[in-house]
Amino acid sequence: MKTTKDKNLKSLLLIVLLIVVANIVSNFYFHRFDLTKDKRYTLSQTSLDIVKQVQNPLSIKIYMQGELPAEFKRLQQETQQLLEEFQAYNKNIFFEFVDPLKEEETSMENIKELYRKGLTPVNITVDDKGKQSQAMVFPWAIAVYNNKEINIPLLKNRMGATITEKVIGSVQHLEYSIADALNKLTVSRQKTIAVIKGNGELPDYAMAKFLLQMRESYHIGPFTLDSINTDPINTLNALQKYDLAVIAKPTERFSDEEKQVLDQYLMHGGKALWLVDQVSVEMDSLYNETGSTLAFPRDLNLNDMFFKYGFRINPDIIKDERGTPIKLATGEQGSGTQFQDFNWKFAPEVHTQIQHPIVKSLGGIKFDFANSIDTLRNGIKKIILLKSSKYSKKLGTPIEINLDIVAEETSPNHYINTGEIPLAVLLEGSFSSMYENRVLPFEQVDFQAKGAKSKMIVIADGDIVKNQLDKEGQPVELGFDQRSGNLYDNKDFMLNCVNYLMDDTGLINIRSKDLDLPLLDKDKVYERYSTIQAITIGLPILILAIFGVAFTYLRKRKYSK
Repeated sequence: MKTTKDKNLKSLLLIVLLIVVANIVSNFYFHRFDLTKDKRYTLSQTSLDIVKQVQNPLSIKIYMQGELPAEFKRLQQETQQLLEEFQAYNKNIFFEFVDPLKEEETSMENIKELYRKGLTPVNITVDDKGKQSQAMVFPWAIAVYNNKEINIPLLKNRMGATITEKVIGSVQHLEYSIADALNKLTVSRQKTIAVIKGNGELPDYAMAKFLLQMRESYHIGPFTLDSINTDPINTLNALQKYDLAVIAKPTERFSDEEKQVLDQYLMHGGKALWLVDQVSVEMDSLYNETGSTLAFPRDLNLNDMFFKYGFRINPDIIKDERGTPIKLATGEQGSGTQFQDFNWKFAPEVHTQIQHPIVKSLGGIKFDFANSIDTLRNGIKKIILLKSSKYSKKLGTPIEINLDIVAEETSPNHYINTGEIPLAVLLEGSFSSMYENRVLPFEQVDFQAKGAKSKMIVIADGDIVKNQLDKEGQPVELGFDQRSGNLYDNKDFMLNCVNYLMDDTGLINIRSKDLDLPLLDKDKVYERYSTIQAITIGLPILILAIFGVAFTYLRKRKYSK
């Protein structure tokens, strides 16, 4: 008996010793174990580097609490678990979940305050076994660090997607959304963007929403090329202080001196986002008595430079059967006038299937009178980000554009081997100067014929970044079409383009993370509600009852002898 007690005591002491040793070792070695198949809670190295930048208390308030629909409960749980992972690596990160609708007396004031901060709710219809009700959810968070505040969108909106599909897409982008917000709050030096002016580019009010969004992460400044005529060297030196140049829908010719400045800016490592229309035509010019306008080529004097870099934007227009809706008046004028939606083939809704982080998981992107892009072989890596549908083709210019095209009847035979036309291309590599072995427009001591490694994105449509204006002249959300009421993913696409061009940390690559998020199929649940209820509730109780009866019987039988 004593031997048995000694063995038990030794085993107990050994277990205690092992626990003490394990705790001592854990103080020197930190590791989190992620047992999920898709490693959804394993933070990328980029996120870990960003977490290390948090030196002072950083608080995050998440406005998803209380009675939530099942899908948003899942989004809430995934958000909490991911934030716990961030917190585990840095104790300066704090978070809490808040229900803005909890107190009826203050709920309206809370809603107004959230609206004022730009946190718009999602109104959804909750279907519970055929009974429908309305619910308001704020899928947002606010992060505060060193008196600086930033909004974090937790729900990724995709036009035409169900709530379940939106939640799945949102969970896949949670780490990126949170890491991006933390990076914006903690980064010591913001990079700079030059918005090129002087050649008839889009005015600020026409792309106000894009600029406002960019100001959250970068310093933005207008850069006019007019001074090139008097002092081209200083103009080039000034431009080289910027990390990215955005050229948004120029309408006037570039001089050779201006081209040399842009060329050498790229050769010295600068990055560029080209939004170029090679055809002159505007949607507003169609709203006249004839309902027609003339589309004609626009000469920007950029073709030779683009050719040297490895691409060409053609002076044509893409006609795509996968167009976006346009409202036109039908019936007799006056009280009998009615408005009807038609398919506008010159404003294609473009989707992508590639897995590049710039376009992965994006919804439809709206173009207006887009041109085609040809890529040329020159050693530069090229990735086609966006292209038209297989039922599309090029129309040469000049050509008359008429609203009557909405009544045109077509068939797949009209688009044999004509579709899938490149509309947006990413180029990466060491570009060669267009002035290599050529006479320079102005003398330059540090002229470079071969550039450092750089990258640029070319989009054959300047209107992709253009926001519409409401009746009061205020800009509406980028990608929102007031005529149809549809919201397209233009904003996310443009933000991803800029972030990718500016990103030196690999942050944008977090968007490529694939997660397997299984959710219940509500339709199947409702069809087999009683069966599922019996299996999930009744079966465990039955098994427990059988075990209890069997255990009691065996115990009585054993001790009754």
